[in-house]
Amino acid sequence: MEPKSCYINSQRVRIHYVTWGEAGNPPLILLHGGRDHARSWDRTALALCDRYQVFVPDLRGHGDSDWALGGNYSIIDFSLDLHSLVEEIGRTPVTLVAHSLGGSIALQYAGTVPENVAAVVSIEGLGRLQWTGAEHRPAHQRMRDWLADMRKLAGRQPRIYATFEDAVKRMREANGHLSPELARHLTEHGVREMEDGGFTWKFDHHVRSRSPYEFNMEDARDIWNQIRAPILFIQGAESWGAQDTAADFSAFHNYRAETVEKAGHWVHHDRFERFLELVEGFLVETSS
Repeated sequence: MEPKSCYINSQRVRIHYVTWGEAGNPPLILLHGGRDHARSWDRTALALCDRYQVFVPDLRGHGDSDWALGGNYSIIDFSLDLHSLVEEIGRTPVTLVAHSLGGSIALQYAGTVPENVAAVVSIEGLGRLQWTGAEHRPAHQRMRDWLADMRKLAGRQPRIYATFEDAVKRMREANGHLSPELARHLTEHGVREMEDGGFTWKFDHHVRSRSPYEFNMEDARDIWNQIRAPILFIQGAESWGAQDTAADFSAFHNYRAETVEKAGHWVHHDRFERFLELVEGFLVETSS
């Protein structure tokens, strides 16, 4: 089964998304993480599209969506794109299942427009946020570092892989849990072939940039506190994104947190059956 490919415009950026399942089913949106793409969710979409109409966007600067003019990418822009997709769907509430950067976007959106969201699954969606004791750099230093980083990114040339197999090899180096078949699938939809030969990743290198305005926990907690949908937090026991201290979930109301053993940051790839078991059980609970 292959999904249907569609486009919408958000903030003058053309956003690509794919859909799976029957139009009459409840809407479910899958959001990928940074430097990833919509087709990384194919297994999950196929498993859920008998009960849901599944929508899977390429975030701006990723996959087959446009790159942002100027190369600025922020949670607020990604959240606007998600809102544009929800409006295009035209049916609420929606269910959100999201990974990493996508998980952060889902939580931001669910707290901003809580009436539009039925349930949230956030996989590693709190990332490396420092809950307590974060080192605070002065604003002038953050701005200087940001100027330097943006200049470096502007001069950075995309890495070219001589063959498709070289790109697959790099994909497996990034995540040793991937099977050869899944690594090839992710690479197939994650690279574009160059006119003069070779392959490069589709994502814009500027998505690596970080805002000079550090994460504002006070604002985040205010937004998270507005979420009324039930939330399932999932993290991998072997993830590089694991917190040094126990996460503070006190800003959230109705939530459950699960840790998946023998899984890294990409839990939905590393332990797919266990991930799907958790998600399906949660969705059955919340829908009833």
